[in-house]
Amino acid sequence: MRLKNVLMWIGIIVIVVASVWLFARSRKPSSPPVIDPAALLPQPTPTIYPSAATVIEGVQALSRLETASYQMEKVITAESGQGPLGFLFGDRLLLIAYGEMIAGVDLSYIGPSDVTTTDDGTVYVRLPPAEVFVSTLDNNRTYVYDRRTGVAGMNLQLETAARQEAERLMLQAAIENGLLEKAEENAREVLRSLLLGLGFKHVIFVKEMPTPTPAPAPTLTLTTVAP
Repeated sequence: MRLKNVLMWIGIIVIVVASVWLFARSRKPSSPPVIDPAALLPQPTPTIYPSAATVIEGVQALSRLETASYQMEKVITAESGQGPLGFLFGDRLLLIAYGEMIAGVDLSYIGPSDVTTTDDGTVYVRLPPAEVFVSTLDNNRTYVYDRRTGVAGMNLQLETAARQEAERLMLQAAIENGLLEKAEENAREVLRSLLLGLGFKHVIFVKEMPTPTPAPAPTLTLTTVAP
């Protein structure tokens, strides 16, 4: 009878120990999750730059971009009918002329072959040549300062010819003094500000568009298997 009780208590102890062990195992904390450090870093957002077509559309909207002006005063002496009979048919005048020349770039000529964009935010632009848009005399400030005519009276075409010559000489002087170069330089600055405002990082003006670099050809590797 005593042996039976002993065996019973041994069985109870074994069951209790097993239960405690199983309970403790089920309560064991799970392993912490593995975290990739790269996932904690902020992921860069890709930058999308305007297409070449968008650039062309925005630039063409500026059309005739006036970027430089030149004002000048010129003294012109014109005469006709001079010579031995000058006292009869002679006509001589002194013209004080004021004029203005305006130059710029006609951006309506820019087409798809004149704009190239790259993925790194660079835009290449080829501008049309600068040109003179306006060359005219200021009639309110241009006047005949002195005129002397012969007995037969004045030459009705002389003042017109003097004005035309004044306008020609003023335009020539403006161009020689860099009017077109200044117009192109100012046009570049205007477009640079516009394109940087569109989000581009670099604006490069070129005379010839860059040739795209071809992608490298894939390398073929041959492996010889020994028999």
